[in-house]
Amino acid sequence: MAELATIARPYAEALFKAAGQTNPRELADQLDALGQVASLQELRQFADNPKVQPDAVYDLIVSSLKVVTFAPAVQNLLHAVIENGRLSALPEIAVQYRSLVNAQSGVSDATVYSAFPINGTQLTDVVSALEKRFDRKLNASVVVEPELIGGIRVVVGDEVLDTSVKARLEQMKVALTA
Repeated sequence: MAELATIARPYAEALFKAAGQTNPRELADQLDALGQVASLQELRQFADNPKVQPDAVYDLIVSSLKVVTFAPAVQNLLHAVIENGRLSALPEIAVQYRSLVNAQSGVSDATVYSAFPINGTQLTDVVSALEKRFDRKLNASVVVEPELIGGIRVVVGDEVLDTSVKARLEQMKVALTA
C-alpha cells in the first residue's frame, strides 16, 4: 500500500522531529498501541461518521487505552490524524516511526518464528548468533508457529533466514519432484 506509506511518512517524520527529549522507544510503544486500536474496523466506521465530532473519537481512543499515558507529542499527533481523517494511516505511521527510531539507533527489528516457545536464556543465545549473522544489533520478538515443526524462521526487514523443519521438507519435496 504505497498510498498509506506516502500519507504516513510526513506524520512519522514530524513526530520524530517533535519528540525532543522524550524517549523515542517509549513513543514508538505508544504509537504501536494506538495503531492496534486504529486498525479496528468498528472504530474507523465510528470515526468516519460525519455526525461524530473529532473530540469524541479522540476521547474514545484514549479511554480505550487507559493504561497508556500518552506523551504530549503523541496526543498532538492523534488529534491531527483524527482531524485530517487519516485514522486508517495510524498503524503505518507507527511502523514508519519505529523504522526512523531504529535507523537513528542502528538497530533492526527481528521477528523470530519458532515451533516452540523460546525462554530468556535461549533467546539471548539466538539473538547474539543472529546479530553476528545479520551484522547489526537486533530487537527480537518471538512468535510461536507450531506448523514449523522445529527450527526457526527469522525476518529482519526484507531479509529472511529460514532454518525450520517445514522449509527443509519443502526443499526436499521440490528436489524429489523435479
